[in-house]
Amino acid sequence: MKLRRKSWISRFLLDERGQMLPIMAILLVGFLGTAALSMDLGRAYVGYRELQNATNAAALAGAEALPNSTAANQATAYSAAAGGNNANGMANVTMVTGYPKLECLAALTNQGMACVAPANANAIQVQQQMVVNLFFAPIFGKKTLTLTATATAAMSGAATTPYNVAIVVDTTASMSDMDNDSQCSTSRLACSLTGVAVLLQQLYPCLSSEASCGTVTANTNGGGMVAHSVDRVSLFTFPNPTVGTISKDWACPTSNPTIEPYTFPAASGSSYAPSGSSTPTYQIVGYSSDFKTSDTASSLSTAADYIVAIGGKSGCKGIGNPGGEGTYYAAAIYAAQASLVAEQVAYPGSQNVIILISDGDAGTTDSGAMPGASTTSGTYPSTKQQCHQAITAAVTAATAGTRVYTVAYGAEASGCGTDSPSITPCQTMQQMASAAQYFYSDYTASGGTSSCVSASQPTTNLNQIFTDIAGSFTVPRLIPNGTT
Repeated sequence: MKLRRKSWISRFLLDERGQMLPIMAILLVGFLGTAALSMDLGRAYVGYRELQNATNAAALAGAEALPNSTAANQATAYSAAAGGNNANGMANVTMVTGYPKLECLAALTNQGMACVAPANANAIQVQQQMVVNLFFAPIFGKKTLTLTATATAAMSGAATTPYNVAIVVDTTASMSDMDNDSQCSTSRLACSLTGVAVLLQQLYPCLSSEASCGTVTANTNGGGMVAHSVDRVSLFTFPNPTVGTISKDWACPTSNPTIEPYTFPAASGSSYAPSGSSTPTYQIVGYSSDFKTSDTASSLSTAADYIVAIGGKSGCKGIGNPGGEGTYYAAAIYAAQASLVAEQVAYPGSQNVIILISDGDAGTTDSGAMPGASTTSGTYPSTKQQCHQAITAAVTAATAGTRVYTVAYGAEASGCGTDSPSITPCQTMQQMASAAQYFYSDYTASGGTSSCVSASQPTTNLNQIFTDIAGSFTVPRLIPNGTT
């Protein structure tokens, strides 16, 4: 019997050995494509995160420069474009045409961030693009991928370092003048203290993570400190009351403290703590953080000496302005600065601030007001060049790192009669501020001159001024894109 043999073609077609090879070849192409896509997308994702971080940094850098006109240049300098400070090896990055974009956002204006010259903006938006070269996607016809990142930053609003704040309030006789404009209808001193209350409401007494600031430890010279304090505030006035009678300003009595002639703290002092009941002092309430019971408290603590001193407790009149001496505030600035130096040593990493509110006219002519001062030199302490001495004192503080704010409250068109060359009260207050944006003026107050205008801070509402000052204690922050 003869066996039938299959042809080799039939055997090949029927042979099942190795049939997975073509399937695996097809799958391998898919696997490689998926891997290539994953690697390219992963690379693009990393690039996008780097681009977004660089864009955020550029926006924050630009916002830091506001309200100056250099804000856009500052943002570009910190971009990821070629030569930018945040390029960090990134390639093919460009700033999108039309950016950085300066913006005046109503949402920020409502928070006290005015749009003022020269930038006329309170926010900046940055948009950057990066072209990513793909490694494997070209197999499928895609050689590059364009990424876009956008960031918007407000000029302030984010909490920063703790602050030591010395507030210097003019309590000479001129502060009893009535302010009859539409914004305040009582004495200048009372209006000033109301503004201080507005400032305190926006500061941070303790850590924001704490539901309550906790127990208050009383100071020996008025006021108290909470545990884990953040912002610490002290109140100074001029002329000098005595140490033994300053409690009349914060213990709800019915009479004023005893006023003494001016004293002259050292121009480069590192501490300020007068002692002895009959010793004159400029410091009314020591550095305190008990002005609120928590960061989120909606009202100030009426149990705090500081709040009583500014008239914040019903039935207590707070600081009065008994007068007794004319205006000479260089010494008060030196006293405040010396106290701030000591406070900063106690709280490393904190920022020192002086806020001075006055009509700016230094020029006491009472010979008994400044015993021991030179009558000829014009150098501190002297009865000559009193406004220029105040400027020197403020510049000395600023040189030491203290941020000096001045609020010209009803500054008159003329004054500073002891000074030559001549200078106006408004010019004095302007030159005392450590930067143009730290000078404020309520020239609408009775007696003020409309020529005393702050170009950088145009508001004349005293409460708004203190709101803006509190806002400037913060630093730029990122806000959602599309904020209007």
